[in-house]
Amino acid sequence: MSSRARTFVRNNSLGLFFGLLFLGTLVAQSFAGWRAFNDDQVGERLGTIGYGEYVTSTDFAVAVAENWQSEFLQFLLYVLATVWFLQQGSPESKELDKPGLESDEEQEIGRFAPPDAPRWAVVGGWRTRLYSHSLALAVGVIFALSWLAQSIAGWAADNEHRLQQLRDPQSWGAYVGSADFWERTLQNWQSEFLAVGAFAVLAIFLRERGSAESKPVGEPHHSTGIEG
Repeated sequence: MSSRARTFVRNNSLGLFFGLLFLGTLVAQSFAGWRAFNDDQVGERLGTIGYGEYVTSTDFAVAVAENWQSEFLQFLLYVLATVWFLQQGSPESKELDKPGLESDEEQEIGRFAPPDAPRWAVVGGWRTRLYSHSLALAVGVIFALSWLAQSIAGWAADNEHRLQQLRDPQSWGAYVGSADFWERTLQNWQSEFLAVGAFAVLAIFLRERGSAESKPVGEPHHSTGIEG
């Protein structure tokens, strides 16, 4: 590996690490889901399907999308909640005297921007306003698209199962309002909210040396908004 390649890997190792984990677990999920699907088919005295047919099926699509939408909802709410809400002692919180959108100087906008600031942070007007909320907007769009994909794929999968049971198919609106859809959706949401809230509170008292998500090991518990 060249020096340039090693530098790229080092400087982007966090994104590369999680990207590889994502691809590996997605492939593993697809094989596990394929085996589980065919086991159910055999149990119901129906024909089994090939791997390629499974990964292009509505069953696999809904299994993936329902997790994606809950993850991006978690990040959307966390990005927005941490603008206004505080947690004393947590490195995940802003300092206790800085709730809200903060001043242009604190946010390095317009005439307060450094020389190498993103251009849209400097130009002002609607572009700076849009860029000031671009993270939440991007995560929100991904959440909405993932939720829509989950609902459509789940609707199609549900109607396939209903036809196998000789039951009439239902409309998309009826499926989205069904207990089955919301049971699966809320099951994912509550686990995400628990994980985020627990992490924010545990980080008050516990440490991980060298992590940007932890306070320095010797930092007092009451210190807020300080990362290692």
